[in-house]
Amino acid sequence: YLGDPHRRCTCTPRQISQYHSRISGPLLDRIDIQVEVANVEYDDLSRLEKAEPSSEIKKRVNEARQIQRERYKKYGIYSNAQLPAGLINEFCRLGKRENETLKAAFERLGLSARAHSRILKVSRTIADLAGENDISIRHIAEAIQYRNLDRKFFE
Repeated sequence: YLGDPHRRCTCTPRQISQYHSRISGPLLDRIDIQVEVANVEYDDLSRLEKAEPSSEIKKRVNEARQIQRERYKKYGIYSNAQLPAGLINEFCRLGKRENETLKAAFERLGLSARAHSRILKVSRTIADLAGENDISIRHIAEAIQYRNLDRKFFE
């Protein structure tokens, strides 16, 4: 129950550390998006608020995928995830402020070179989903948030 707001974890710090060590840093580095999902409260399920329809999400995803296919057609790749290291700087260019934001996170979280590349690719995808040509601080910040396990287990 570690992290559960309603139940107390009874594990010792050593047990928690042993559990976390089951997944190695190099393996974790290879996972683009790491998100810890909390239990859903009943009140959250029973809200009457309208969520974005799946059809709208599908449309946005298809548009982003088309942007990526067009962008990379001469390279024989189809998505940001397939972007080789040699092309990251060309297609994931950052402005000065965006680069400073990523650098600060990189240093604070002790991220690896592989995590750095993954953050850039995910940032590029977030920008594509938003229909934006440039990667902004907002896209970088969101991509960093998806490195949840790096922050949680390896700080």
